[in-house]
Amino acid sequence: MKLSKPRIPPLAENEWTPEQAKTLAPLKAGTTQFGARMHVYNVLGTLSRHPEANKKFGVWANHIMGATNTLPPREREILILRIGWLCEAEYEWGQHVVFGRAVGLSDEEIARIKLGADAPGWSEHDALLIRATDDLHKDACISDAVWNGLAKTYNTQQLMDVVFTVGQYNLVSMCLNSFGVQLDEGVKGF
Repeated sequence: MKLSKPRIPPLAENEWTPEQAKTLAPLKAGTTQFGARMHVYNVLGTLSRHPEANKKFGVWANHIMGATNTLPPREREILILRIGWLCEAEYEWGQHVVFGRAVGLSDEEIARIKLGADAPGWSEHDALLIRATDDLHKDACISDAVWNGLAKTYNTQQLMDVVFTVGQYNLVSMCLNSFGVQLDEGVKGF
């Protein structure tokens, strides 16, 4: 973790406004899309300290993680894990290792994401996803070679969702690192 304690601690349940309770309380009783028992993750508790921004942020985040994202979930998680790794966002990495496994990434693939696109064992397409993330992180633009490679199998919306996904999780990584969001119980970091 970049910070050993939160700069902005998660909102405690006794601090919830009635409006926040309507949103957060159901999370304590439900299950995630991956079948895990839900709870108010530290990231959500922290972002809840800015209610108006969190509402708007949540709409976009739901596109990226939800059914309207046109990328297959496994490929989305490769992008998210790679940008989390590049941004040294340990919270992000830990959470999305769990999500990545749930959508079919093996432990070997997850470990290989840290090594990058040139690590042996990647398909050409998966290596392009990692290269796209690296390009966006380094230059804020996907190179022509990587874009053209992805365009062989992705339609326009999928190409857009690659940029949207990496961009969203670059922002999330900045928030997590700067706010000092700590790992949730039972989640391992790097």
